[in-house]
Amino acid sequence: MTVTTPEPGHPASKAILIADDHPVLRRGLAALIESEPDLSVCGEAATRAAALKAIRATRPDLVIVDLLLGDDDGLDLIKAMKIHHPKIPALVLSMHDESVYAERSLQAGAMGFVSKQQLDETLLLAIRRVLKGEMYLSEKLEARLAMKYLGGETMETDASLEALSDRELQVFRLIGEGHSTRQIAKLLNLSVKTIESHLEHIKHKLTLTSSVELAQRAIQWIESGSGDR
Repeated sequence: MTVTTPEPGHPASKAILIADDHPVLRRGLAALIESEPDLSVCGEAATRAAALKAIRATRPDLVIVDLLLGDDDGLDLIKAMKIHHPKIPALVLSMHDESVYAERSLQAGAMGFVSKQQLDETLLLAIRRVLKGEMYLSEKLEARLAMKYLGGETMETDASLEALSDRELQVFRLIGEGHSTRQIAKLLNLSVKTIESHLEHIKHKLTLTSSVELAQRAIQWIESGSGDR
């Protein structure tokens, strides 16, 4: 965890905390944010625990959250913020598939979702919009959600993956990354039996008949880029 003391002379700047496990990306984000006179970076964190500690220490105006924080899950950080720091908004910045993860992020409590491929004016626009108390969504996502809640889902999406719970999708991603059941249990601090139960639920929801099929489907999903950071 890195905590930064804001420089004097910028009393009106909004403090941003960056929660991302990539040091190079954090430096790039910090440089982009610090180049704006009305924004400043008050701290950085690479894990869920470090992020929560930094939030308590710095009381930021906004937290930028990656969905993968080392072995942690960014969605869990957002949910914890919703409980312990409900007035501090979260903005997700991720390489994850928007069609799968954006709505989950919003349901967890995030105020917006931006692709890591948009580290430019789009991110700055999203930051300022969320700081004003507004949601930020891409035009494609806004259209998709509008169609969905009007009862006519027409935009391309992987409906079967949408049926998975957040934890099941997390386990599915880890399977695709090559982790064994025992390794996943250790990473998520859960019992092997619990992970096995999740795997059975995943197979049922995805209409897969074996663990081999499940692993193949998960690997294909990762290789397609849909499960990337």
